[in-house]
Amino acid sequence: MTATSVRPAGAGSEIASRPGGRRPRVAGRPRPAFAAIPFLIPALVLVGALLLVPFVSTVYQSLTRDNGFTSTFIGFENYSRLLQDPTFLQSLLNTVMWTVGTLILPVGLGLLIAVFTNSMRGGRWLRLAFVLPYAMSGAATAVIWGFILRSDGALNQAIAFLGFTPPASGWLLEWPTNTLVMILANTWQATGVTVILFLVGLQSIPPETVEAGSLDGATGMRLFWHIVLPQLRPVTIVVIGMSIANSLRVFDLIWLLTKGGPGGVSETLAVTMYRQTFIISDYGYGAAVAVVLAIIVVASSYAYLRRQLKGV
Repeated sequence: MTATSVRPAGAGSEIASRPGGRRPRVAGRPRPAFAAIPFLIPALVLVGALLLVPFVSTVYQSLTRDNGFTSTFIGFENYSRLLQDPTFLQSLLNTVMWTVGTLILPVGLGLLIAVFTNSMRGGRWLRLAFVLPYAMSGAATAVIWGFILRSDGALNQAIAFLGFTPPASGWLLEWPTNTLVMILANTWQATGVTVILFLVGLQSIPPETVEAGSLDGATGMRLFWHIVLPQLRPVTIVVIGMSIANSLRVFDLIWLLTKGGPGGVSETLAVTMYRQTFIISDYGYGAAVAVVLAIIVVASSYAYLRRQLKGV
């Protein structure tokens, strides 16, 4: 008997017993890349039907003069109108103000509240006061703040009770006061989610790293800045990304408090899009505003995430 004829007992019968006599697949061997394509097709079809098709339709509509009854192709005339429309430029400025205010106030306050209440005795009850408003809808928030900010509302009554004179024009009738107080109202509601996310990030930090920093002499602000904050970077990326997207498409709070007025001075791009499309019925012009808003949202989110995720 030669060496090549030696075979473990039962090996031949095991191979022969498999369908077609094929050898078993070697564990860990990578599958071809195209093997995942059938599993991706349903998701691609769903994304195309719900996102790409409406977007392409909106882009085409932005190139037309459409009043709901007739539609005429006019090229980029609607976009040239945007650059000459003072209301659009004002809404663009307000959108920038909303973005900056949303990044500074809800994100900054959420981080401070999460840090100071994380190890505080009874901190969970203190956090509850900031988290509860997040459970409210934008409409409910607008109703509450409308009661506070109207000319005979709670804020003016409190100012008069303290012996001061409330503003004669009210809080919602002049720019930029109306935009600033609405940013504060949004901060009251939006801070809760940032508190929750930052708290999750703080509780996931290994305590060994904080103890090691303390042993090395880092305390207080130095410990937070060099040890805690760098480990919160993944959560911070998510929080800031969400804040940017939400601030660019804010609508319900503004519409219910001021309807973008007076004279459109408190409109953002989302409110301008709604007014042009559903109030004035200028569907082509409203579609142009929607395309500009979509480009700004996608471009800003992509630029931010691409830059931040490089170091993660």
